[in-house]
Amino acid sequence: MSPAIFNEWIGQTPNASEHGGLVDHMLGFVHWFMLVLLIGWSIYLIIAFYRFNEKRAKRADYHGVTGHATTHIEIGVVIVEAILLLGFAFPLWSRQADDYPTSPDTVRMRALGEKFLWNFQYAGEDALLSAWEGRYLSANNQTGKDPHDPTGKDDFVNPGTMKLPVGRPVIVDVASKDVIHNLALVPMRAAQDATPGVKAHMWFKPIKTGTWDIICGQLCGPGHAQMKAVLEVVDPKEFDDWAKEQSAAAKKKADESTATAGAK
Repeated sequence: MSPAIFNEWIGQTPNASEHGGLVDHMLGFVHWFMLVLLIGWSIYLIIAFYRFNEKRAKRADYHGVTGHATTHIEIGVVIVEAILLLGFAFPLWSRQADDYPTSPDTVRMRALGEKFLWNFQYAGEDALLSAWEGRYLSANNQTGKDPHDPTGKDDFVNPGTMKLPVGRPVIVDVASKDVIHNLALVPMRAAQDATPGVKAHMWFKPIKTGTWDIICGQLCGPGHAQMKAVLEVVDPKEFDDWAKEQSAAAKKKADESTATAGAK
Protein backbone atom coordinates (compact mmCIF):
# COMPACT_ATOMS: atom_id res chain seq x y z
CA MET A 1 0.00 0.00 0.00
CA SER A 2 1.38 3.38 -0.98
CA PRO A 3 2.13 5.81 1.88
CA ALA A 4 0.18 8.46 -0.05
CA ILE A 5 -3.08 6.53 0.45
CA PHE A 6 -3.35 8.30 3.81
CA ASN A 7 -3.59 11.61 1.96
CA GLU A 8 -6.72 10.38 0.18
CA TRP A 9 -8.28 9.23 3.44
CA ILE A 10 -8.03 12.72 4.93
CA GLY A 11 -9.46 14.37 1.80
CA GLN A 12 -6.36 15.91 0.23
CA THR A 13 -6.91 17.38 -3.24
CA PRO A 14 -5.67 14.92 -5.92
CA ASN A 15 -2.30 15.72 -7.43
CA ALA A 16 -2.19 17.35 -10.88
CA SER A 17 1.53 18.11 -11.36
CA GLU A 18 4.56 16.12 -12.47
CA HIS A 19 6.53 16.60 -9.24
CA GLY A 20 3.45 16.27 -7.02
CA GLY A 21 3.84 12.50 -6.69
CA LEU A 22 7.10 12.97 -4.77
CA VAL A 23 5.46 15.56 -2.53
CA ASP A 24 2.52 13.26 -1.82
CA HIS A 25 4.89 10.37 -1.10
CA MET A 26 6.71 12.46 1.50
CA LEU A 27 3.45 13.75 3.00
CA GLY A 28 2.17 10.19 3.22
CA PHE A 29 5.17 9.15 5.32
CA VAL A 30 4.72 12.22 7.53
CA HIS A 31 1.03 11.45 8.08
CA TRP A 32 1.70 7.81 8.95
CA PHE A 33 4.51 8.84 11.27
CA MET A 34 2.25 11.35 13.03
CA LEU A 35 -0.44 8.66 13.39
CA VAL A 36 2.07 6.33 15.04
CA LEU A 37 3.12 9.13 17.40
CA LEU A 38 -0.51 9.92 18.19
CA ILE A 39 -1.30 6.32 19.08
CA GLY A 40 1.97 5.80 20.98
CA TRP A 41 1.75 8.94 23.10
CA SER A 42 -1.97 8.35 23.73
CA ILE A 43 -1.20 4.90 25.12
CA TYR A 44 1.60 6.38 27.23
CA LEU A 45 -0.73 9.03 28.68
CA ILE A 46 -3.38 6.44 29.52
CA ILE A 47 -0.79 4.30 31.33
CA ALA A 48 0.58 7.37 33.15
CA PHE A 49 -2.88 8.53 34.23
CA TYR A 50 -3.67 5.06 35.54
CA ARG A 51 -0.36 4.28 37.21
CA PHE A 52 0.12 7.64 38.89
CA ASN A 53 -3.47 8.23 39.89
CA GLU A 54 -3.79 9.80 43.35
CA LYS A 55 -5.55 6.71 44.72
CA ARG A 56 -2.69 4.45 43.64
CA ALA A 57 0.24 6.72 44.52
CA LYS A 58 -0.52 9.02 47.46
CA ARG A 59 3.13 9.95 48.01
CA ALA A 60 5.02 12.00 45.46
CA ASP A 61 8.06 10.44 43.78
CA TYR A 62 10.78 13.07 43.36
CA HIS A 63 13.15 10.77 41.49
CA GLY A 64 10.98 10.38 38.39
CA VAL A 65 11.58 7.80 35.69
CA THR A 66 14.80 5.86 36.15
CA GLY A 67 14.74 3.95 32.85
CA HIS A 68 15.92 5.14 29.44
CA ALA A 69 12.99 4.02 27.29
CA THR A 70 11.61 7.54 26.76
CA THR A 71 15.06 8.83 25.82
CA HIS A 72 15.41 6.10 23.21
CA ILE A 73 11.96 6.90 21.85
CA GLU A 74 12.81 10.61 21.56
CA ILE A 75 16.08 9.78 19.79
CA GLY A 76 14.14 7.53 17.41
CA VAL A 77 11.70 10.35 16.62
CA VAL A 78 14.60 12.69 15.83
CA ILE A 79 16.18 10.07 13.53
CA VAL A 80 12.92 9.54 11.64
CA GLU A 81 12.45 13.29 11.24
CA ALA A 82 16.02 13.59 9.93
CA ILE A 83 15.32 10.81 7.42
CA LEU A 84 12.18 12.60 6.23
CA LEU A 85 14.13 15.84 5.81
CA LEU A 86 17.33 14.46 4.25
CA GLY A 87 15.76 11.55 2.39
CA PHE A 88 12.71 13.28 0.92
CA ALA A 89 12.64 17.07 1.30
CA PHE A 90 16.20 17.83 0.19
CA PRO A 91 16.12 15.58 -2.92
CA LEU A 92 12.76 17.09 -3.91
CA TRP A 93 14.15 20.61 -3.53
CA SER A 94 17.28 19.63 -5.44
CA ARG A 95 15.26 18.23 -8.32
CA GLN A 96 13.19 21.41 -8.54
CA ALA A 97 16.39 23.46 -8.64
CA ASP A 98 18.36 21.28 -11.08
CA ASP A 99 15.51 20.59 -13.52
CA TYR A 100 14.51 24.24 -13.95
CA PRO A 101 12.74 24.36 -17.35
CA THR A 102 14.49 25.97 -20.31
CA SER A 103 12.59 24.36 -23.19
CA PRO A 104 11.02 26.64 -25.83
CA ASP A 105 7.51 25.45 -24.96
CA THR A 106 7.79 26.75 -21.39
CA VAL A 107 4.97 29.10 -20.40
CA ARG A 108 6.22 32.30 -18.74
CA MET A 109 3.82 34.34 -16.65
CA ARG A 110 3.53 36.62 -13.63
CA ALA A 111 1.12 36.48 -10.69
CA LEU A 112 0.65 39.79 -8.91
CA GLY A 113 -1.34 39.77 -5.68
CA GLU A 114 -3.19 42.64 -4.07
CA LYS A 115 -6.02 43.10 -1.59
CA PHE A 116 -7.92 40.97 -2.46
CA LEU A 117 -7.38 39.51 -5.94
CA TRP A 118 -4.80 38.04 -8.33
CA ASN A 119 -3.78 39.43 -11.74
CA PHE A 120 -2.02 37.08 -14.15
CA GLN A 121 0.25 38.47 -16.86
CA TYR A 122 1.38 36.22 -19.73
CA ALA A 123 4.32 36.51 -22.08
CA GLY A 124 3.04 37.12 -25.60
CA GLU A 125 4.08 35.50 -28.86
CA ASP A 126 7.71 36.46 -28.30
CA ALA A 127 7.69 34.23 -25.15
CA LEU A 128 9.42 37.03 -23.24
CA LEU A 129 7.85 38.43 -20.10
CA SER A 130 8.26 42.17 -19.64
CA ALA A 131 10.00 43.75 -16.68
CA TRP A 132 7.79 45.36 -14.06
CA GLU A 133 8.13 47.98 -11.35
CA GLY A 134 5.75 49.14 -8.65
CA ARG A 135 6.02 52.76 -9.81
CA TYR A 136 4.30 51.84 -13.09
CA LEU A 137 1.18 50.51 -11.37
CA SER A 138 -1.98 52.35 -12.36
CA ALA A 139 -5.64 51.80 -13.20
CA ASN A 140 -4.58 51.07 -16.81
CA ASN A 141 -1.54 49.00 -15.84
CA GLN A 142 -2.67 46.47 -13.24
CA THR A 143 0.59 44.51 -13.25
CA GLY A 144 3.06 47.40 -13.32
CA LYS A 145 4.39 46.40 -16.74
CA ASP A 146 7.36 48.53 -17.79
CA PRO A 147 6.05 50.66 -20.70
CA HIS A 148 9.62 51.15 -21.95
CA ASP A 149 10.29 47.42 -22.29
CA PRO A 150 9.62 46.40 -25.94
CA THR A 151 9.15 42.75 -24.95
CA GLY A 152 5.97 43.70 -23.11
CA LYS A 153 4.01 45.04 -26.07
CA ASP A 154 2.41 41.65 -26.72
CA ASP A 155 2.04 40.64 -23.05
CA PHE A 156 -1.54 40.31 -21.87
CA VAL A 157 -3.31 40.16 -18.51
CA ASN A 158 -6.00 37.71 -17.46
CA PRO A 159 -7.39 38.81 -14.07
CA GLY A 160 -8.81 36.16 -11.77
CA THR A 161 -8.01 33.12 -13.91
CA MET A 162 -4.72 31.31 -14.41
CA LYS A 163 -5.12 29.41 -17.67
CA LEU A 164 -2.42 26.85 -18.48
CA PRO A 165 -1.72 24.05 -20.98
CA VAL A 166 -1.41 20.47 -19.83
CA GLY A 167 1.95 18.74 -20.29
CA ARG A 168 4.07 21.90 -20.57
CA PRO A 169 6.29 23.45 -17.87
CA VAL A 170 5.13 26.72 -16.35
CA ILE A 171 7.31 29.36 -14.67
CA VAL A 172 5.39 31.83 -12.50
CA ASP A 173 6.98 35.04 -11.23
CA VAL A 174 5.21 35.98 -8.00
CA ALA A 175 5.00 39.45 -6.45
CA SER A 176 2.67 41.69 -4.44
CA LYS A 177 1.40 45.26 -4.67
CA ASP A 178 0.71 45.79 -0.98
CA VAL A 179 1.07 43.16 1.80
CA ILE A 180 2.36 39.60 1.93
CA HIS A 181 0.13 37.16 0.04
CA ASN A 182 0.74 33.54 -0.92
CA LEU A 183 -0.08 31.99 -4.30
CA ALA A 184 -1.28 28.52 -3.26
CA LEU A 185 -1.85 26.07 -6.13
CA VAL A 186 -2.84 23.01 -4.11
CA PRO A 187 -3.38 20.52 -6.97
CA MET A 188 0.03 21.50 -8.40
CA ARG A 189 1.66 20.99 -4.99
CA ALA A 190 3.16 24.45 -5.36
CA ALA A 191 2.98 27.64 -3.32
CA GLN A 192 5.03 30.82 -3.16
CA ASP A 193 4.86 33.89 -0.95
CA ALA A 194 4.14 37.14 -2.76
CA THR A 195 6.14 39.70 -0.80
CA PRO A 196 6.24 43.46 -1.56
CA GLY A 197 9.59 44.40 -3.04
CA VAL A 198 10.60 40.77 -3.65
CA LYS A 199 10.45 39.10 -7.07
CA ALA A 200 10.05 35.38 -6.37
CA HIS A 201 9.17 32.52 -8.70
CA MET A 202 8.08 28.90 -8.84
CA TRP A 203 7.63 26.30 -11.56
CA PHE A 204 5.69 23.07 -12.19
CA LYS A 205 4.27 20.98 -15.02
CA PRO A 206 0.51 20.20 -15.08
CA ILE A 207 -0.27 16.57 -15.95
CA LYS A 208 -4.06 16.65 -16.08
CA THR A 209 -6.76 19.02 -17.26
CA GLY A 210 -9.32 20.47 -14.89
CA THR A 211 -10.47 23.50 -12.94
CA TRP A 212 -9.55 24.25 -9.34
CA ASP A 213 -9.60 27.13 -6.87
CA ILE A 214 -6.54 29.27 -6.25
CA ILE A 215 -6.35 30.57 -2.70
CA CYS A 216 -4.18 33.00 -0.78
CA GLY A 217 -2.19 30.95 1.71
CA GLN A 218 -1.18 33.94 3.85
CA LEU A 219 -3.50 35.87 6.15
CA CYS A 220 -3.56 39.24 4.39
CA GLY A 221 -6.46 41.22 5.79
CA PRO A 222 -10.24 41.23 6.33
CA GLY A 223 -10.93 40.09 2.76
CA HIS A 224 -8.47 37.18 2.91
CA ALA A 225 -11.16 34.49 2.71
CA GLN A 226 -12.57 36.03 -0.48
CA MET A 227 -9.18 36.28 -2.23
CA LYS A 228 -9.83 33.51 -4.71
CA ALA A 229 -8.96 32.89 -8.32
CA VAL A 230 -9.38 30.00 -10.75
CA LEU A 231 -6.74 27.60 -12.04
CA GLU A 232 -7.78 26.17 -15.40
CA VAL A 233 -5.65 23.57 -17.20
CA VAL A 234 -6.67 22.93 -20.80
CA ASP A 235 -5.49 21.17 -23.95
CA PRO A 236 -2.30 22.75 -25.40
CA LYS A 237 -3.97 23.68 -28.69
CA GLU A 238 -6.82 25.41 -26.90
CA PHE A 239 -4.31 27.32 -24.79
CA ASP A 240 -2.16 28.31 -27.79
CA ASP A 241 -5.17 29.58 -29.75
CA TRP A 242 -6.38 31.57 -26.74
CA ALA A 243 -2.92 32.98 -25.96
CA LYS A 244 -2.33 33.95 -29.61
CA GLU A 245 -5.64 35.81 -29.75
CA GLN A 246 -5.01 37.60 -26.45
CA SER A 247 -1.44 38.51 -27.42
CA ALA A 248 -2.50 39.93 -30.78
CA ALA A 249 -5.16 42.07 -29.10
CA ALA A 250 -2.65 43.35 -26.52
CA LYS A 251 -0.11 44.22 -29.23
CA LYS A 252 -2.73 46.03 -31.30
CA LYS A 253 -3.79 48.07 -28.28
CA ALA A 254 -0.16 48.95 -27.49
CA ASP A 255 0.48 50.03 -31.08
CA GLU A 256 -2.64 52.20 -31.08
CA SER A 257 -1.58 53.84 -27.83
CA THR A 258 1.88 54.53 -29.24
CA ALA A 259 0.39 56.00 -32.42
CA THR A 260 -1.97 58.22 -30.42
CA ALA A 261 0.86 59.45 -28.22
CA GLY A 262 3.00 60.19 -31.30
CA ALA A 263 0.19 62.16 -32.95
CA LYS A 264 0.03 64.45 -29.93
